[in-house]
Amino acid sequence: MKVAIVCDWLTNVGGAEKVLLEIHRLYPKAPIYTSKYSRRGINWFDDATVKTGWLQIFPVALRRFLGPLRQRWFSKLDLSEYDLIISVTGAEAKAVRATKPGAKHISYCHAPTQYYWQLYDTYVKNPGFGILNPLVRFFFKLLVKPLREKDYEAAQYVDEFVTISNYTKELILKYYKREATVIHPPVEIKDFAHKNEEIGNYYIVTSRQVNWKRLDLAVKACAKLKRELIVVGEGPEHARLVKIASNSEFVKFVPLVGKGELAKYLGEAKGYLFPSLEPFGIAPVEALAAGTPVIAFGEGGALDYVIEGKNGILFEKQTVTSLEEAILKFEKMKFDRAEVSKTAREFSVERFDREIKEFVHEKTV
Repeated sequence: MKVAIVCDWLTNVGGAEKVLLEIHRLYPKAPIYTSKYSRRGINWFDDATVKTGWLQIFPVALRRFLGPLRQRWFSKLDLSEYDLIISVTGAEAKAVRATKPGAKHISYCHAPTQYYWQLYDTYVKNPGFGILNPLVRFFFKLLVKPLREKDYEAAQYVDEFVTISNYTKELILKYYKREATVIHPPVEIKDFAHKNEEIGNYYIVTSRQVNWKRLDLAVKACAKLKRELIVVGEGPEHARLVKIASNSEFVKFVPLVGKGELAKYLGEAKGYLFPSLEPFGIAPVEALAAGTPVIAFGEGGALDYVIEGKNGILFEKQTVTSLEEAILKFEKMKFDRAEVSKTAREFSVERFDREIKEFVHEKTV
């Protein structure tokens, strides 16, 4: 088969990009079509043929304004020479169409486009554009209905949906009226495998710092409880988080680090805080692999891997108080870190590769 891979954009490092990288490894000759590629933001695909179009002229900073243009660009992309199109998407890339007779479009969909659907209220409350928020809010409310209609329409051209969790399977059915097969994303379990018996006295979060991930809850809770917290990562919310923590000596910010150093940070943390409502969440599974139990918000993809009392605990509300109560409860519990690490094994890269190849074979033969 002649295969093409399609993704929304390639401008930063995150969980979606890790999935894309593994699919690229499975199909190394397949070109990657994307709306925007920034090698400065992500250098994982230097060995790949990455194809962009006229959207490449726009600065990365304008990415969040360009949803309608991306939707149009992907829908007009000529992929008629390919037998199989694999889109890896949480936004507009699923709008591509398989037009060659007998060709298939399999979409590995992280979630329905979040700012149109399940996170619409959160996005409207804080679009993340600073002083431009009122203007963005006004136009987004005005345009969201036709954007949703276009997004729904694009989803109907997909032949098969694959998704990352049972939570997103339900969302795809709810918003797109389509069934999806759950294949959990690949996690580099071996790179983070539990090795260290030395446990530090700090909690940790490792994440892209954007508003909907609610890292502010972790910062506020640890500052209030006077618990050490290491925040690893960067993103548009970084300055705000630093400001929130400015009066606390207990919160430390660390820039993005290499895999070996990250494994050490995770392995020595007493707990991983995960206050996000996420489609899945590769980072907390990396923590589990390191033997570090997870304190997670009790909705979303975390329900697929956090086992109450065995490898972590869940808290009920996305509030500082609820997270504080969970931390205090957690500190009264004991976890076998070797057993915690074992619970991450079912999310390995090898398992992902096998399940993806079996699914593609089943749907294309």
